[in-house]
Formats: sequence, structure tokens, C-alpha cells
Amino acid sequence: MKLYIYTLLALFVFTLYQCQSYKKTTGAARPGLMPDTTGSPVIPADAAIKLMKLENGFEVKLVAAEPLVTAPVALSFDARGRIWVVEMVGYMPDVYGKGEDRPNGKIVILEDKNGDGVADERKVFLDSLVLPRAICLIDGGILVAESPNLWYYEIKNDQPGKRILVDDKYAVEGNVEHQPNGLLRAMDNWIYNAKSTKRYRKYGDRWVTEETHFRGQWGISQDNYGRLYYNDNSTNLMSDYFSPGYGAGNPDQHGVEGYSERTVRDNRVYPARPTPGVNRGYMPGTLDDSLRLRNFTAACGPLIYRGHLFGDAYDFNAFVAEPSANLIKRNVLTEKGFVVSGTQAYQGKEFLASIDERFRPVSLYNGLDGALYVVDMYRGIIQHKTYVTPYLRNIIEERKLAQPLGCGRIYKIVPKNSKTAAVKFTEEPGALVAMLGHQNGLVRDMAQQILIDGRYRSAIPYLRAALGHKDRPLQLIHAMWVLEGLSALQTNEVLELLRSPQWPVKMQALSVLPAVINGSSYRYFRDELLKMVAADDQMAAPYLGFAASYIRPYDAPAADALLLALVKKYPDNPYVSAAVISNLSYREEQFAGEIAGLVPDANLAINKQLKKVITGVNNSQKNRDPSLLIRDFPKGAALFASSCQTCHAPDGNGIKSLAPPLNKSEWVTGNKEKLISIVLYGLTGPVKINGYVYEAPEISADMPGIAHSDEISDNDVAQVLSFIRGSWENNAGKVSIDEVAKVRKQYKDREKAFTIAELEGK
Repeated sequence: MKLYIYTLLALFVFTLYQCQSYKKTTGAARPGLMPDTTGSPVIPADAAIKLMKLENGFEVKLVAAEPLVTAPVALSFDARGRIWVVEMVGYMPDVYGKGEDRPNGKIVILEDKNGDGVADERKVFLDSLVLPRAICLIDGGILVAESPNLWYYEIKNDQPGKRILVDDKYAVEGNVEHQPNGLLRAMDNWIYNAKSTKRYRKYGDRWVTEETHFRGQWGISQDNYGRLYYNDNSTNLMSDYFSPGYGAGNPDQHGVEGYSERTVRDNRVYPARPTPGVNRGYMPGTLDDSLRLRNFTAACGPLIYRGHLFGDAYDFNAFVAEPSANLIKRNVLTEKGFVVSGTQAYQGKEFLASIDERFRPVSLYNGLDGALYVVDMYRGIIQHKTYVTPYLRNIIEERKLAQPLGCGRIYKIVPKNSKTAAVKFTEEPGALVAMLGHQNGLVRDMAQQILIDGRYRSAIPYLRAALGHKDRPLQLIHAMWVLEGLSALQTNEVLELLRSPQWPVKMQALSVLPAVINGSSYRYFRDELLKMVAADDQMAAPYLGFAASYIRPYDAPAADALLLALVKKYPDNPYVSAAVISNLSYREEQFAGEIAGLVPDANLAINKQLKKVITGVNNSQKNRDPSLLIRDFPKGAALFASSCQTCHAPDGNGIKSLAPPLNKSEWVTGNKEKLISIVLYGLTGPVKINGYVYEAPEISADMPGIAHSDEISDNDVAQVLSFIRGSWENNAGKVSIDEVAKVRKQYKDREKAFTIAELEGK
């Protein structure tokens, strides 16, 4: 054991020496001089700040840097203002990714002991982790995502106590870039993830897992009303228009209107420096004439700013990190009805952009002091090995970007000359309830969590009083959710909130219905919901459709009457139609027959959406037996699960905003050489499948190839293509190793992805 500790210490000292050596040899730390960025050397953190171009009126302050923090990818604040950091030390140890399975990841606690705003103490809470990716502090413990598992550790004096396995299939599919992450503890008291269809909740000693909507790729955030925001690597920002717990009840409903919506459609970026070191920099249109990235290629870590420092212009803003282009984008959001949309705050520049190539912002957070916190992984390689092209590999090797690996920074952005201080939390219940109305959204969230985790029954009178604070709607909303978390929210209280003239309050009351409808209360809520339909409450209408499924177990006729009333009143409203269909699992055809005379026009939203679902159900019944295919092509099935289905979906029907269908695609079932070419070298631009053109922003503009991965053989490619060509309704025959080898040999010097025009000319 001592030898193990000494070895770790030696590795730590060596890594620190590497960083310091780079600083000395580049002259980057010379006082009074701007750092020399020739060759993209390691720049000391204080000097790196000088290389950042930031919006006027703001400044960047250092919170922590190596050796106090190494390879950070995520963080969380505790009630003492300390920062818990996830260190993914093992990510891409070299350009080939060799050694990623080493247990060198950590969860560490950073603390500012002297109150100067800079962390000065590091405490390792957990070590020997393999690529940890997310944490969540809850109920005296911490959730830790370490693929494939999700663990819960009790915390005893800043040391890990009892360990409980929450989910042994948290992240069993996809590579490091395409696995669940986030663990956002949302307003509705559930924990949500990006790149996942699961949400989690702790009830006493019991953990509950539920299916929810698939969301994004890396990073997830919420606004003041608990709606979720996320993105994928080529998309600026996506969001849910409705509360996150609704609308995922029908497994055959692929894509529910109002969820996974494109919030900001403009994906243009404006780097401060040439960025040739992006994976597809060789492709026409990827870089502009000055060799700067044109559009997002690694968008991640989206954040809805909810602090109290930035001013009115930042009341509803989203920030998005782009580590490949060394920048952070600002978007201004607006709300019309329940639709949230946004535009970029600037044209031709960014909120923050650095000329330091190693500046890799991967996650953004609100702070307890109102600042915007930036997690900078600070490294040369950001692309995972699965998708590294020879072009990028050459750039990395020529410019010596693979080393060193022992760096990392956390910054915060504040208005110039502002005084910041983290809010101090109290144990006094009345004061905690008052903090539910604080200007800072993170403070409100944490006060809510403290009250629930501490089981503050003594706070219930204060919480009930807060429900009457109509002039303080944010405090009212949080108070309602605290009562829900304490199992103390009463039927009459929710009914009163459902009648509120303030839409945000009514929206939250509609959102909490699944938690309060039961065998004794359903009658009151049933009657209230039917009244809302009769009153033509258009804002509430989608929520009424979602809520009907929670009435159904107690009064099926009333639930169906509610759905029929909504269809009759809003037959061409896509959001109401989607909400209605979310109730209809395994009875879509029956319902279609019931409304045939009521709304006969086939072009109405309700009929078009129903037809789509029914067609999908009928087609899925024709699918081939997956167990036989797994037996015949075990490697292909495994590769599909790890690299394909995260974008194309397990059923091969594609995922909204990510990728088109493989099921019944002529590109899959047709010419083998074209299919092999796409998988080996990728596909860029729009693609037509069965007469329909899929293009950005409906799907990602690019599919990466795998020809350059040393870990994927011709046999693997043949297996996965044989698996895909035989799955679902496809019955197109096998692909041989020789056929793959022939195409690989034919295009052995190719780096760029194919276009449909090229393939159609083959």
C-alpha cells in the first residue's frame, strides 16, 4: 500500500514538473510580457487570462489551477461554498488513447481557506476511478458516475462512507464522448442527465429510476422554471418547452413536440485565433479563409445564467462552451407563449475567446457568489480517439499537443470592480425559506435542497406562508417544490395554485400534479383540469394532455374525456397533439378510430402524429429477432451499441437532432461499397432517405468515420454492417471482411468525409 502511495506521489510530482518545465522553456511566465503562444505551449493560468478576449465590462478571475486541480471536467458547490471537482485524468493519455482504462481519476474538494476567492486547499475524496464524468451532492452523500456504474457514497467527515450501487447500467453504451453525464438536480427534485433517457430520485434509503426524454450530449442546465437546456456537439442550444417529467410515457412516440427543440439555430462561431486543429479542418467549409472554425464542432456545457451580478441584459441568457475553438458563446433567449427561442448576442465576436490553444472550456456553472464559473480541462487533445483523423493526429504530433497532461483550471467571470462573496447558509428554517426568494438561482436551488435533505419539517409553516407570496413568484415556486420533496404538499394548496393568474405559478402547479394525484385527490384535480379545458386555457392545454395519464389509473373514462375535449378544441396544435398521444401507449389505433368522426381532416396535427406513431408500431412488429442477430454477429452488435445507437437509436429509427434512420434506409440496404465508404470515412451534409432530405439542424451535419481508429478492424466493420443490414426490417445480406478491406485499400489515403453527391457518382 505504501509503495502504491509513493508511486502516485511520484507521478504527481513528475506531472507538476512537466507543466513547470513547459512554462520555463517557453518564456510564458516572463513578468510584464504577453505570453508567447508560438507552438501552443502551456501558459501559466494568470498569464493565460491575458490571452482571453472578453466582453467589455467583465473580467476573468482564477479560482484554481494545477497542481491544485488536474483535468477537471465537472464541478458542484456544497453549502459551505466548497467546490467538488471531477478529474478525468485518464482521458486521451496520448494521440492514440492508450491507457484510458487506468484508474487515475479523482473526486476532489477545493476550498478557499483565507477568503481571497482563490482555492488554496485540495482534499482527495475519491481516487482510483476510471474516467469519472459527473457528480451530484444529495442527502448527505454524493452520486458519482463512473462508467458503466452510478454509485452513491455516504460522506463522513469528507471521506467516503458506505457505497451503494444506484444503477449498474448508467453508461454501458457509447464511448467517452457519447455516454451519460450531467446529474443535474433539478427544480422538480429529480436528477437528470445529458446523453441519457434516465432520471433518478432518492426517497429515504430507496433509489428510483424512471425513463425520460433523451437529451443532448455533454452538459445540462435549467432555467428559473425548471425547464432543461442541452445541446450536441454541432448544435448551439436545445431545450424543453415543458417541465421535464412529462411526455415520455409512450415508448412508440419517437420525438415529442416541445422536447429536444432547437432553441438557438445559429451555429456560427468566431474564434480569436486560427483553429486548424479541429478534426475535420481539412474539409471545405469547416474553416474560413483565416483558418478559423466556422460552426460549432464540440459544443458542450450549456448554462442558463441565473446569477445576480450581470445585470438586466443577462436575465435570460444561455452560455455555451466550444473547447475546439477556445471560446464561450453568449445567447439571448426570449419566450413567446411556451416557446423559448434565442439569438446569438453578437455577430463577429464571442463573449469570451482565447488565443491559447490549450484553453478547453468543457463545463459552465452558476456560482453561489453570482459569478459564471468555467471548467477548463486545459490540454492539447480534446477529440476522442474513436474519431481522430490522420489530419488531426498529424497536427497534434507536429505541434506536440499531446503533453503535458497534468494541467487544469477553474475560472470565474464577474463584472469589473464587483464585490463577490458566496452566500452563507444557515440552519434556521425561516431563514432558509427566505433564501428560496434570493436573487441568485443557485442559492434558491441549494436552499431547496438543504430543506429537503435535512427533512426540515419545522419549516413547513414558513413554506405554506410562502405559497401566499404572489409578489414573490420564484420563492412561491421553490416553496411548493420543497413541500413536494417533504411529502407535505396538500391538495387544496395545489388547486389554489392551479387557479393562479400568473402563468409561471400555474405552470409549476401543473408540473407537480404527478406527485400529488392519488386515490383520494384525483377527483378534485380531474374536475379542475376539465374546467381548464372548458375555459380555453391555451397555455395550460399541453400540460392538461400530459396530466391526463395520471388521472387514468383512477378514472379512465374521465381521462379519455379530457383527451377528447383537448383534441376537439386543439386538433391542429402540435404540442397538444403530442401531449395527447403521450397517453396512448398500445392504444393509438383505437383512439384514432374514436376521433375519426370528430376531426376527420388527415392534415390536422393530431391525425398526422397519430399516423406516424401507428405506422412505426406496425413496422416494428415486422422487425427481425434481435437475439438471432446478436448470436450471428456478436462483435457487430457490441459495436453498434457502443458507437452507433447513441445517435441512430436502438430501433434504428434515428434520434431527433442527431442522426437519420438506418431502418429501411436505401443507404443501408443498397450498395455495399457505398455503405462501407460511409462507415469508414464518414458522411457530411444532407442525405436523402426514402425521398426525405435530412439536414442540419434536424440532424447533425456530419457523421464521423472510423477508418482511422486502431481499435476497429475490418472484421469489426463487416460485423456491424452485417448486423445493421439484417436488423429491424432490413434484410439485405452480410458484408464480408474482404469487401471492407477492398474499400479501405481503395481509399487508403482519404481523410475527408464523403458527400452524397460523391457517393451517387460511384
